[in-house]
Amino acid sequence: MGSNPGMNAMAVLRGAGLRTGANCLAVMSARLQQWIAPTQNPPLSFETASLQTIPEEPAAKMPVSGPLPTRPAPIPRRAAGCIFTPARIAPIASRWPRGRCRAIHVVAAADGGEYDVVVVGGGISGLCTAQALRSSHADTAPRLLLTEARGRVGGNITTVEDGQGFLWEEGPNSFTPNDDMLRISVDVGVQEDMVFGDSKAPRFVFWENKLRPTPSGPDVLTFDLLSIWGKIRAGLGAIGLKPPMPENVEESVEEFIRRNLGDEVFERLIEPFCSGVYAGDPSKLSMKAAFGKIHALEEMGGSLVGGAIKLFQKRQADPPPPRDPRLPPKPPGQTVGSYQRGLKTLPEAIARNLSEDIRCNWKLAEIFKETNGTFSLQYETPEGEVKVKARCVALTVPSYIAAHLLRRECAEAFDALIGFDYPPVAAVTIAYPESALRDDRLDDDGNFPGFGQLHPRSQGVVTLGTIYSSSLFPNRAPDGTILLLNYIGGATNRGILDQSEDELVQQVDKDLRTMLLKPDAPQPKVLGVRVWPKAIPQFNLEHLETLEAARADMDEAGWQGVRLGGNYVAGVALGKCVEFAYAFAKEISEYLSGDMAPTSQGGATPAAEGEEEVVFS
Repeated sequence: MGSNPGMNAMAVLRGAGLRTGANCLAVMSARLQQWIAPTQNPPLSFETASLQTIPEEPAAKMPVSGPLPTRPAPIPRRAAGCIFTPARIAPIASRWPRGRCRAIHVVAAADGGEYDVVVVGGGISGLCTAQALRSSHADTAPRLLLTEARGRVGGNITTVEDGQGFLWEEGPNSFTPNDDMLRISVDVGVQEDMVFGDSKAPRFVFWENKLRPTPSGPDVLTFDLLSIWGKIRAGLGAIGLKPPMPENVEESVEEFIRRNLGDEVFERLIEPFCSGVYAGDPSKLSMKAAFGKIHALEEMGGSLVGGAIKLFQKRQADPPPPRDPRLPPKPPGQTVGSYQRGLKTLPEAIARNLSEDIRCNWKLAEIFKETNGTFSLQYETPEGEVKVKARCVALTVPSYIAAHLLRRECAEAFDALIGFDYPPVAAVTIAYPESALRDDRLDDDGNFPGFGQLHPRSQGVVTLGTIYSSSLFPNRAPDGTILLLNYIGGATNRGILDQSEDELVQQVDKDLRTMLLKPDAPQPKVLGVRVWPKAIPQFNLEHLETLEAARADMDEAGWQGVRLGGNYVAGVALGKCVEFAYAFAKEISEYLSGDMAPTSQGGATPAAEGEEEVVFS
């Protein structure tokens, strides 16, 4: 352990995301190579933006006293997710007619008492929080309930099979295999079903009419995505030859990257990366909120490299705890993972484990605080109105749904949460014969390698990015066929909501013919077009302050027992939501056991502090 910090700088930079000089570009590229993950996913990740409590009909208003704030727009039928197949799902519980007397049934835990925790929302954040409570905190939260307004759990995870050899995802596509993803897979018994992409497969950025590979190591000096000056500027900025960090000013991702690493790195690497991960606008995304660990490096050491060295020294002085011996080895290199039968494997496994503790088609209408400090939750269910009592409530629904549930007692929290932006994204899955590919897209053996490609907004391509699904994981398409998952829309292209499915497919096909396909390629086989009207929460400027304001208002109202979770808190990557779920479960356990200050909302570690959301790791 007595290593010289200078001699170990390379290890620091690998973990924190930076290297000096030309090697800085290789590490930046390594993180960019994970844009396909959700993991970093998407668009390339919208995993837990559960649509669960969005009213389907304007008339189905929740009874309230006084004026009702503006409600989110109804979700089109084609946007409703399904983790198994496009077949119909169970209908949401019907509403009671206005003015009609109704019986309210009180549902208790198995032993007749109140629940310790009710997790509201059956997306991946809610499922993993419930599983973590059951696996690691059953002593403090033995009486557990998870409720979901739709007819199935899984949130936006949407794996589809057509029975003809195609398997594809219409929500998040993959995950970064960090230890928390491995842990949840072990906890629910699906670790043997995991599959990983080839870490050596190239990733591409479309620049000046050419798909150019991002650097992956030895080619850091020869790759042509950046000019010689662009590489030099990035290296100099990384070691501290750059404009100083502004005081008392929150920088956007664009401002931070241009100042630290130069215009070329931003325009050719980071801007398309932001489109690929957040479907966002880097001029509005907060560096501190979206990529907080990189932001902290400069604060810590005066430059990205200086901060990386200090971080290494800190880790040497205070090493992390031993790795869980149950976990399988991490796959080598920079790669992404899934399961043999798609991402649906994980929510299905959790649902089996917690089958006695899950209620679907339960739509939460109101939350009330009782005089004894517990909470009453009033649901609309197929059996009528149901009331549940709980010591703690974990809200893992989207922020705009949480806002409406808090509107009565926490007006400032409502104002904060309702303002978070969720731009639309469409997932367009299409297939072509392998003969449709341009010859330069094939390797020497005639194979179609690669993770996928990203498209800077400045290059005249509308599609955000394309994942080579049939090259990434096995058994995704029949032999002789390529399967492509394309994302379109986002913060800078909200007009997709006004386009038909045919128009979206035509746009994607047009873009692919510009970059990937032969001009005379046949028309695509259209497998799926899934439009998510509210896809990915944007971690824009003042995101963290706004979230903290919501928590502070809940504290002031005495609602510490209602905890905020979900991907607008955790981060947009599937892996980040799983990582957060374990921390969130621990936070809930501490609250229930009295180890947390009764006047504090707390707040599990945000995504901005996690390695998986770091651009350059």
